[in-house]
Amino acid sequence: MKNYDVIVLGVGSMGSATCYNLALNGLRVLGLEQFEIPHDQGSHAGQSRIIRKAYFEHPDYVPLLQRAYENWHDIESKTGSQVYFPTGLLYAGRSNDILIKGVRESAEKYKINIESLSNSETRSRYPQFQIPEGYEVLFEPDAGFITPERAISLFVEQAKSFGAQINVKEKVISWTREAGIIKVITDKDLYTCKKLIITAGPWAGKIIPGLSSSLQVTRQVIAWVNPKQPQLFELRQSPCWMIDDESQPGMYYGFPILPVDKFGLPAGMKLAYHYPGVPSDPDHVDRNPSKEEEENLIEALHRYLPAGYSSTHVLKTCLYTNTPDEHFVIDFLPNYEKDVVIAAGFSGHGFKFVSVVGEILADLATKGKTDLPIGFLNAMRFEL
Repeated sequence: MKNYDVIVLGVGSMGSATCYNLALNGLRVLGLEQFEIPHDQGSHAGQSRIIRKAYFEHPDYVPLLQRAYENWHDIESKTGSQVYFPTGLLYAGRSNDILIKGVRESAEKYKINIESLSNSETRSRYPQFQIPEGYEVLFEPDAGFITPERAISLFVEQAKSFGAQINVKEKVISWTREAGIIKVITDKDLYTCKKLIITAGPWAGKIIPGLSSSLQVTRQVIAWVNPKQPQLFELRQSPCWMIDDESQPGMYYGFPILPVDKFGLPAGMKLAYHYPGVPSDPDHVDRNPSKEEEENLIEALHRYLPAGYSSTHVLKTCLYTNTPDEHFVIDFLPNYEKDVVIAAGFSGHGFKFVSVVGEILADLATKGKTDLPIGFLNAMRFEL
């Protein structure tokens, strides 16, 4: 079959959930992925992604997160596989920093359970942390992490079970729309469809007309380290954490040590620096982290988790796709009469939304609208 109701370009984070939602609704779906599923060339690899509701980036994300939590629970119940792990999340920073102010704003507006901890309470509950005087500490009990590779694989398996066709190692060369018919040319074949959904991650700027100037791809470095006292950082002993460092922009974040027999490699405690890194072409990424990038992470551990570092186990890279305002783009592509739907620019904080974005994109393609509140993520805020 070469003709489909909907073709999805990119079967990574958002694309996998989109294929699932479309197939669940009985549509003829083709998903095209240039790599394997899952893969480590884009944005979704790395064992874990933080999920949280008290969203410091903007309160408007919270209704989407509430739906995302519901959808994560739904896919878990349908598959019998756990992808959401509630560890709690410790936030730390100055009270006027974007992190603490934003968490409080979202929590107050949507009545999200957030605890305020004194320094002595923090030391008593989580002795692995050394929070500077003057920093405020908040704790979100229902936050935790999602396993990205496992989640993507589950969505793809479910999509296939409902009849979706998923092609891997097939690269899209171009697409066109003429007389209401969309043609997609790959390095292997030509396909047609009524509706096209583009979820191409770091490659979005190369395949969505007019969007390249509004998307900047950056290379990010992630570390897995061996702590001095690993027992303090094990899964049931340590929460996820985010710390807004007053000496530089951005923030540091990390996870408990995940058992290799259950979560796979790499071993060790994972951490990273949340701030746009080196601008990169997704097809030509320098995958060799520098000594300076490693030392930046080590110094953060010495400051905030002094028992958290004895040696570096492994350094890896992933990609952010940044918009100018750091908010997503989820919308119809202008000038294509609602036949082309785009999702891009997830700016390093998108994976937790995968389960709801898949639902939204399927709604837009099949109904021409969604009841979920995505107006603030419209494409027209940028010049296309």
